[in-house]
Amino acid sequence: MSRLQRRRFSEPAEVRRFPHGRVDVVELDDIVVGRMTYEPGWRWSQDVKPVAGTERCQYHHVGVTLQGRLRVEMPDGLEMEIGPGEVFEIPPGHDAWVVGDAPWVSVDFEAMRSYGRSIEDRGDRFLTSMLFTDIVGSTALAATLGASKWKELLARHNERAERVIDRHHGRLVETTGDGLLALFDGAERAVRSAIAVRGAMNALELEIRQGVHTGEIELVGGGVRGIAVHLAARIMALAGAGEILVSSTVHDLVDASGLAFEDRGSHELKGFSGARQVFAVVEEKAALEEPAALEKAAAQG
Repeated sequence: MSRLQRRRFSEPAEVRRFPHGRVDVVELDDIVVGRMTYEPGWRWSQDVKPVAGTERCQYHHVGVTLQGRLRVEMPDGLEMEIGPGEVFEIPPGHDAWVVGDAPWVSVDFEAMRSYGRSIEDRGDRFLTSMLFTDIVGSTALAATLGASKWKELLARHNERAERVIDRHHGRLVETTGDGLLALFDGAERAVRSAIAVRGAMNALELEIRQGVHTGEIELVGGGVRGIAVHLAARIMALAGAGEILVSSTVHDLVDASGLAFEDRGSHELKGFSGARQVFAVVEEKAALEEPAALEKAAAQG
């Protein structure tokens, strides 16, 4: 429930520092707002890339510039300069750098939950829950739409998915052309994010398949590595259009979450010895139990 409140950047809940820059973060319950201050000479690909572990910034930024100028470059070469008093939106997949001799100071309302934060040291192994997604029939759809419209649709797909993932405290680490990989600090958050991503893609009339697994991974050279990553991808590949499949590990971790699953049996997965059991996310238990409860009440009445 929303409430009347205020915060000061002079008293931040968290300060994230990196070369030539810092982010002062304030929190309004579930809303996270950041003040970004980048000094002259700051560039994302030099100063934040080692922290993020991705080739380009995968966050969606929406905010307003208070002072200074920032130049943004997209993968297709499109560039834009953002100056004082200008409200901006920057899609995922960009590089950016400060222009001129003045610091660039802005307030960001969209990407501040985990932007600029390192959740691990590069090369360190850590436990995480992974969400893989893939657009069903992407090759045929791309051919039907044509290169320009397909590229535009992919951009909308990435932006909407990133917003959902951020709301569930996740981190988008890779886009795979027609899908993505996101990391979460909890299995339930990963599954609920998958459900929300499916809804967001339905609004774009896109069918996707998704897979969720929890295991140990590491970040090496800006990429996510580990046997658990391959297992998550294999589980996703088993899913049909609109399906969310999870590993037995995830199924056990979310047992008391209110989520409901269907057993999809054991499968031999390429590169793995022994069969692996998978489950499909159906509805939340409350949603499944409600019709039965109403029918029972009607019979008793």
